[in-house]
Amino acid sequence: MRSNYSRLGEYIQPVVGRNNDLQEIPLVGLSISKKFIPSIANTIGTDMTTYRTIFRNQFAYGPVTSRNGEKITIALFDDYDKALISQAYIPFEVSDTQKLMPEYLMMWFRRPEFDRYARFKSHGSAREIFSWEDMCDTQLPIPSIEKQREIVKEYNFIQNRIALNQQLIQKLEETAQAIYREWFVEFEFPDENGNPYRSSGGEMLWCEELGKEVPVGWEMVKLKQICDKIGSGSTPTGGKESYFSSGISLIRSTNVLDYNFSFEDLAFISELQAEKLKNVEVKRNDILFNITGVSVARCCMVPENVLPARVNQHVMIIRPNDKLNVSFYLLLNLCSTDSKSALLGISQSGSTREAITKNEIEDFEVVVPDSYRLKKFEYQMQKIFSLKDMKSQENQKLAELKELLLSRLATVEK
Repeated sequence: MRSNYSRLGEYIQPVVGRNNDLQEIPLVGLSISKKFIPSIANTIGTDMTTYRTIFRNQFAYGPVTSRNGEKITIALFDDYDKALISQAYIPFEVSDTQKLMPEYLMMWFRRPEFDRYARFKSHGSAREIFSWEDMCDTQLPIPSIEKQREIVKEYNFIQNRIALNQQLIQKLEETAQAIYREWFVEFEFPDENGNPYRSSGGEMLWCEELGKEVPVGWEMVKLKQICDKIGSGSTPTGGKESYFSSGISLIRSTNVLDYNFSFEDLAFISELQAEKLKNVEVKRNDILFNITGVSVARCCMVPENVLPARVNQHVMIIRPNDKLNVSFYLLLNLCSTDSKSALLGISQSGSTREAITKNEIEDFEVVVPDSYRLKKFEYQMQKIFSLKDMKSQENQKLAELKELLLSRLATVEK
């Protein structure tokens, strides 16, 4: 053991509170993202006195580690003053907060090294358990309380900056969606005089496919008519074992969210592997579309800082014709309520699993506005999404800084 490491059991103690008075307080559970979440358990007919009470700044963790995707479910409770948790969790607290800050300890628990340690120390035949004794035997560096406060302050600054950026990103998405609805659902885009088109008497024509009126000059087309490419990729031979820590990005369905690209768990492949997937090279302004599983029909535009990139077999590249000014229009359309419902309906029509085929994507119909309207809309969206992408990239850098700070906890001096 390093000289500056201490046994965690000297700083923590179990919490044994029970819900004997049947208080009406929130019931919470834990997620592998190391957060408390509202419980979805059906408690009808359940003896609630068996549930445990947890208070602010106390911890809880799930001792079973064999079904958690190599992570241990553990979190610091700071959502309410108190709540109830299942007896399946082990609650505990810091015995002296003048020696160890709960926030500092939670930073240690967020480290991937702690997840690996907990999995390594887990034992059992039917299911593997990281016991309370194992938790107490954990060794970690505990610097002075002043040093802890300094580290926690730095970490919280990064966290708060990420949260503020995320709020702005959410507002920008809502703004883009609102403009899309106003222009292409309510048909109240500005006319030649700057007035809302439909309510100002703009000429409309009945569209049989949509079952409603649309502005004159707009038409229904299949995606393949306005796209230069629609196609998915494949996973390199060897699967996850063949990935690298850097290189050419391999985009998977976990990276594709609605409107947003997630850099978490982004895989990388070599130049040689990428050459075998050159037919699914991702280009600027491509739309990424998930075609299988629970994330089916999620889509986003590829961020430039992930390029060069390829996609695996679960992600479809939809490449709009760059001369038509339809990139952002198609993104907003595919993410809209009507299109999403239709696409999910297509995905659930199969007999085995949720999936959308290439032919189904190619034949998916959308209404295309006139070129003048599309050009104006694309210009507005370009400004909104440029700012959104800038904030997303900033959050990516902040997340990397946060991970660096967590990694340095192992070498912190007393």
